[in-house]
Amino acid sequence: MSTSANANTQFELRGFNHVALVSSDMQRTVDFYSGILGMPLLKTLDLPDDLGQHFFFDAGNGNSLAFFWFPDAPDGVPGISAPEEKPGFGEWTSAVSSLNHVAFDVPPEKFQEYRAKLKAAGVRVGPIVNHDDSPSQVAPEMHDGVYVRSFYFQDPDGVLLEFACWMRSFGPDDLGTPPRTAADRRLRAAVTG
Repeated sequence: MSTSANANTQFELRGFNHVALVSSDMQRTVDFYSGILGMPLLKTLDLPDDLGQHFFFDAGNGNSLAFFWFPDAPDGVPGISAPEEKPGFGEWTSAVSSLNHVAFDVPPEKFQEYRAKLKAAGVRVGPIVNHDDSPSQVAPEMHDGVYVRSFYFQDPDGVLLEFACWMRSFGPDDLGTPPRTAADRRLRAAVTG
């Protein structure tokens, strides 16, 4: 959630034009994103030289979610190219340069209704997460310190998705964490070996 105090002074970015993922089955992707999530298709095309397909879905507010389908694409590797599970259900880390998850902004007043709708459509949804600044970063109940409320679910290819709603504005006190560097990383082999 941007405020004029932290506005971009370098580029006039207006959100995402699109985020592009890779699908194993474009028909199943259309069925899920248009049929279950209600995202209208904006553009569909076959890539030249039989390289595959590229489809664009309307994600609201001028943003799009796109998918490629490549006939020779390797399968994703859970835990590497994408999280194995949803937060609260298992391991949800993924590799550097992978896409961990896509969070869709939803209105707070529709949050519970949308969760129930997905469940009714047979989508396995995670628990409601009230993100706050407590040591666990999750509150069991809503309170004034919750900055975002969300729940997670996966598409048919295992892409981790999230419905999230901002619950408060951010200020200078929200910027106290110094960024870590590559030198701070612990490679999984070093931790387990």
